[in-house]
Amino acid sequence: MATKNVTVATIKEMKQKGEPIVMITAYDVAMARNVNEAGVDMILVGDSVGNVMLGYSSTVPVTMDEMIHHTKAVMRGNSTALVVGDMPFMSYQASDIDAMYNAARFLKETGCTAVKLEGGAEVAPLVKKLTTAGIPVCAHIGLTPQSVNQLGGFKVQGKDIEAAQKMSEDANALEAAGAFACVLECVPAKLAAKVTAELKTMATIGIGAGNGCDGQVLVCNDLLGVSNGFCPKFVKKYANLHDITVEAVKSYIAECKDRSFPAEEHTFKIDDSVLEKLY
Repeated sequence: MATKNVTVATIKEMKQKGEPIVMITAYDVAMARNVNEAGVDMILVGDSVGNVMLGYSSTVPVTMDEMIHHTKAVMRGNSTALVVGDMPFMSYQASDIDAMYNAARFLKETGCTAVKLEGGAEVAPLVKKLTTAGIPVCAHIGLTPQSVNQLGGFKVQGKDIEAAQKMSEDANALEAAGAFACVLECVPAKLAAKVTAELKTMATIGIGAGNGCDGQVLVCNDLLGVSNGFCPKFVKKYANLHDITVEAVKSYIAECKDRSFPAEEHTFKIDDSVLEKLY
């Protein structure tokens, strides 16, 4: 549980000590305050904001300005966690110049510590440039949502020998390039554990990748049960805020309709003599 500011050095030290790292994906100031109070180590301001908060059907439409907007909000509510801003689709793929500029925007305009980008060995040269320039990078391999069209849908990655070998090579290339952490998404648990064990400095953060990773990440809305829609297999709901919210709003509606709310304790008084003088 984080009691002082978590830094890149803290995460690397936790990796060395075998101390599990806890990351939560959050998008606004209220949730940032809540997860900080709980003691989370890292907050990812994910481009999943597109699906979760903005109503897009995928992460692809999310813009840099939207990511900056939400990362600023999270930073206003952050106290100790290491905050990672997610590089949205086409903010780093077109050119290294674009990538450097957009990554710098996160650190300069929001005050977050690091950026996250998707891809394996093919983005390692960019990761090297970013880290050399002083921009910490969290990588992301396995199921990479920005490439979901190319991957053929949301499905487990690395199940055959060729794909498993590539995942191992990708992770090692990203570590060599200087990434301090790497999200492993929808990866068979034994493969994720093997990849994690091979890495010396880069911490693995699993989501649908078993408990053999150095850490775990879940989206705040998923673990809190904010919605009753589709729930991925790898999500555990620690609360059911959907039902609590709906019932609370139903109670509010009922009390408004029967005029029991607002009650006397929710109202402000005025002296009768003032009212008597009104005309």
